[in-house]
Amino acid sequence: MNDQESKAKTTTRRDFIKDTSLAAAGFMIVPRHVLGRGFIAPSDKLVVAGIGAGGKGESDIHNFYASGKAEIAYLCDVDDRRSAKTRANFPKAKYYKDWRELLDKEHKNFDAVSVSTPDHNHAIIALSAMSLGKHVYVQKPMTHDIYEARQMTKAAKQYNVVTQMGNQGSSGDGVRQMREWYNAGVIGEAHTIYCWTDRPVWPQGIAWPPNANAVPSELNWDLWLGTAPYKDYVDKLVPFNWRGWWDYGTGALGDMGCHIIEPAFRTVGLGYPYQAECSVGSVYVDEFQRGYFPDGPPPSSHVVLKFKVPSKHHKNKLNDVTFHWMDGGIQPERPEELGPNEMMGDGGNGVLIYGTKGKMMCSTYGRDPKLLPTSRTAEVHTPQSLPRVKGGEDGHYAQWVEAAIAGPGSKEASLLSSSFDIAGPLTETVLMGNLAIRSFDIRKPRATGKGYDYPGRYITLLWDGDTMKVTNFDDANQFVQRTYRDGWKVL
Repeated sequence: MNDQESKAKTTTRRDFIKDTSLAAAGFMIVPRHVLGRGFIAPSDKLVVAGIGAGGKGESDIHNFYASGKAEIAYLCDVDDRRSAKTRANFPKAKYYKDWRELLDKEHKNFDAVSVSTPDHNHAIIALSAMSLGKHVYVQKPMTHDIYEARQMTKAAKQYNVVTQMGNQGSSGDGVRQMREWYNAGVIGEAHTIYCWTDRPVWPQGIAWPPNANAVPSELNWDLWLGTAPYKDYVDKLVPFNWRGWWDYGTGALGDMGCHIIEPAFRTVGLGYPYQAECSVGSVYVDEFQRGYFPDGPPPSSHVVLKFKVPSKHHKNKLNDVTFHWMDGGIQPERPEELGPNEMMGDGGNGVLIYGTKGKMMCSTYGRDPKLLPTSRTAEVHTPQSLPRVKGGEDGHYAQWVEAAIAGPGSKEASLLSSSFDIAGPLTETVLMGNLAIRSFDIRKPRATGKGYDYPGRYITLLWDGDTMKVTNFDDANQFVQRTYRDGWKVL
């Protein structure tokens, strides 16, 4: 057992309550599924607590309610401005600012938790809720770092709860069509994958603002920081630009990767990569000097991951698959089968899968799948072998609600599009790309005292997925697991 796993096993829910200053006595929670498979509350509805009630949280909560099978009983947000609309829409829901207080005081009164906060607080909230036997829906990316993703995947099984990540494209028909083509051998065995996005659409690759600003009266800044190191509040970080800083966000790759990579990840059957490398775009602070800003992701990047993937068509054979991620507007070469005026993906974003017998592509969320040349899309007919989600992408929310009502082990739970046993490995792949990007910026002073060396640049990182460790460049392993701020601890 490695040190990380040992630490995870010895840290208990009692530690969590103590460390987050919830001086409550220990208690035993009986999850609703313990009362019998398919148990439904007297209201016949899933009672939901929404943690993160503004922005994406607002739309998530609305979509749970729109299923007709969810009662929004509790709302929690650190920012009264962001949560105002949702509170107005659900005036009977009791409101908290501190999610720890909500879980401590109300845990007996709801079934499930939706987590839609900045990335750095996803894991601690979701793990705490799962330890109480609560079903959880967590926005993408599932976690901020690889270690958290591994622990979340384990916790979902340990606590026997129903889980879903908020990459709604995984419930779309497009992903299932691509999987059916691939399983039928239409493009043969995949060997190369390209995924790309035109994001970021927020500041990235810049210096941390030099001047602190007054904290808005409606915002609890300390709670917003949560697990992150303490820094003074700066203007415009909230509610959107935090994505461009490593302490809180995961950059363009974390923001869009779970949406764009998922179709290829599921179709080809990717697992843990075994190596990673990258190149990044530069920022020039003047016409002669290149900027060094390790606090946040670069303005653009190209990550290359390599996988060993079990063959779909040859027993006991492993195929080599090379995966490319590009952001900041970088795109792959257009396939020769694509007409000069045909759109590649949806323009700004897309997926290309190259196989031994052909190629296919799709847009964001797996939408608009096509075989190449595109004329093949209407010509090739494969039988439908995978069940569709009612409502497609929009049905992603109701799918989780209904599975949570039916309970773990139910047919509904088995059909979830992005339960943590699926979403966890996908998130780890996304975050492995970020590990490579961050390793690129590791800087060490030269022995001469003049200048710096960058030992993580222009090398291949060798990754052991089972132990979550880079085996040939130990400095990179600092990005596998974050150190939480004092007083905040992951379970």
